[in-house]
Amino acid sequence: MEARAYLRNARISPRKVQIVLDLIRNKPVDLALATLDLTPKAASPIVAKLVKSAQANAENNFSMDKDNLVVSECFVTPGPIMKRIMPRAQGRAYRILKRTSHITVVLKEKD
Repeated sequence: MEARAYLRNARISPRKVQIVLDLIRNKPVDLALATLDLTPKAASPIVAKLVKSAQANAENNFSMDKDNLVVSECFVTPGPIMKRIMPRAQGRAYRILKRTSHITVVLKEKD
């Protein structure tokens, strides 16, 4: 049995999120939250909130023991990209890509 939490269209680049997710994969939830709390990355508070949501889903929807939860899976996929234009010299226009992310966290109980 597993509990999941999703965050769709987060306004942060998937590259930045992937660095943070690699830190918490296969760790107990309390250690993962402590790691996220002390990691100075832009994605840390977003992922921490998502882990807490998955933990609440596990406790309330699946009656899992919160002390035995482990981050079994966590991954990020690219979401829709907003394309914007930045004016440059001599009438040129450079494209700016504002990337978004779909983040998924899956928690399981230790055996």
